[in-house]
Amino acid sequence: MKIRKLIFLSIMVSASVVLSIVESLISTTLFIIPGVKLGLANIITLVMFYIYCDKDAFTVVIVRIFLVGLIYTGLFQPTFWMSLSGGIFAFVTMMFLKKMPKLTIMSVSVGGALMHMVGQIVMAIIVLNTETLIYYLPYMMLISVPTGIFTGIVSKRMITIFNTQLTKYVE
Repeated sequence: MKIRKLIFLSIMVSASVVLSIVESLISTTLFIIPGVKLGLANIITLVMFYIYCDKDAFTVVIVRIFLVGLIYTGLFQPTFWMSLSGGIFAFVTMMFLKKMPKLTIMSVSVGGALMHMVGQIVMAIIVLNTETLIYYLPYMMLISVPTGIFTGIVSKRMITIFNTQLTKYVE
């Protein structure tokens, strides 16, 4: 791996960790429903998908989740497992949706946001051992559509900036 690419991946991991922690702080005042977030860290995942490859995007997602768990939420705590599950569900969904030529980054982002919520609810049901959380899912999915659109808009803009300004430094 080239040193510039490694540095860029490190910066992307750092940015996604910061965004994840910031969105946790923002979301508690912005949303009434607990667990709902803007998906700011997902912006970095989308940028990685469209600038680099699936493997690099996956690396950033997994390292971010482990670092946030280690630094902020507690490694191997219920929130860690829900974040990991949501992240993997979202990643796999976005990976497949990105390969469909007619879908835009907005569609990929919304799909990822929807499946992130599904992954979190599935893991919450397992970890907390209560099936009643399934009734929470429709509300979470309703909120994930506008947050996915927001994330897609910001990601598209960042990708444009990276493609026009920064690629000469990264490659």
